[in-house]
Amino acid sequence: MSIAGGLTRAVERGCAVGCEAIQIFTKNSNQWRAKPLTDGEAQEFRKELAKEKIQFAFAHDSYLINLASPSEDLLGRSREAFLDEMERAEKLGLRFVVLHPGAHLGTGEAAGIERISRSFDWIFERTPGYRVKVLIETTAGQGTNLGHRFEQIRDMMDGVRENDRLGVCVDTCHLLAAGYDLRTKAGYEKTFDDFDRIVGLKRILAFHLNDSKKPLGSRVDRHEHIGKGFLGLEPFRLLLNDSRFKGVPMVLETPKGKDDTWDRENLRLLRSLLQ
Repeated sequence: MSIAGGLTRAVERGCAVGCEAIQIFTKNSNQWRAKPLTDGEAQEFRKELAKEKIQFAFAHDSYLINLASPSEDLLGRSREAFLDEMERAEKLGLRFVVLHPGAHLGTGEAAGIERISRSFDWIFERTPGYRVKVLIETTAGQGTNLGHRFEQIRDMMDGVRENDRLGVCVDTCHLLAAGYDLRTKAGYEKTFDDFDRIVGLKRILAFHLNDSKKPLGSRVDRHEHIGKGFLGLEPFRLLLNDSRFKGVPMVLETPKGKDDTWDRENLRLLRSLLQ
C-alpha cells in the first residue's frame, strides 16, 4: 500500500479494499535515507493501525540496498540504510522488514553470502532488543542476485550469530522464475518439502502472492495479476488451503492501476479459492 500523503494513508487504503495484512515502504523506496520519523508520526500510525481490522503490517526495504556488495562504499551505505529501515520499522511497531538479500556482482556466490551474513551481524549488533524481525525474500535470481535457491538462504542464515532474528518471505512469482515448479499438487508438495528439509517451514513468516509474467526457470522478476500469468490458479488454491500456513500473513505485489480495482479483484479471486 502506498504511503503517499502520509503513513496513515497506507492503513486507510488497505482498509478501503478489505485488507487484513499490508506491506508498506516506510520512506521512498528509491532513496538511501529519509527525514527521521517523528514520535508524533509514529504514534499516529500505530493508533490508526490499532483501530482497524488489519492484523499484520510490515515493511519492505529500499531497492537500493545490497548487503552482498563487494564495494566497501556501497556495502557501508547499504548497511547504514538497512539500519535506518530497522529503526523506522521498530518505531512504527511493524512486525518485519522484508529485503532482497543482495547481488554478488561477479565475485561469486560464497563471497556474496558471507557478506550478507556479516551484514546481518553488523545490523543486529546495533539493534539490541528490537522486536522487528528481518525476512529474507526468495528471489528470482536475476543477474547475480542471491536468494533464488533454498540452499543460499540456509547458508545466509547459518552464518549469522543471532539468526533467530531472521525469517523468510516466500514470493510465489520468484519461486517459479527461480525454477521451483509449484503449478501442480506434486510440484507444490515437492517445493515445500524441499524448503522444509533445507531451511525449515517454521522460518516462513510471510508470503508475497504474485503470478509471473515469465515462465518457469526464466530467472526474470516480473509480477502479474493472480491467475493471469504462468502460475495460474492452482498453486494459490493449494497455498491458501495449506493448514501449515494458517495465520501467516500474505500480501499482494501485483501491478497497480489508476485506482484500487485490481487490488480488489486480486483479493476477491484469492478469497474465492479458500475452502
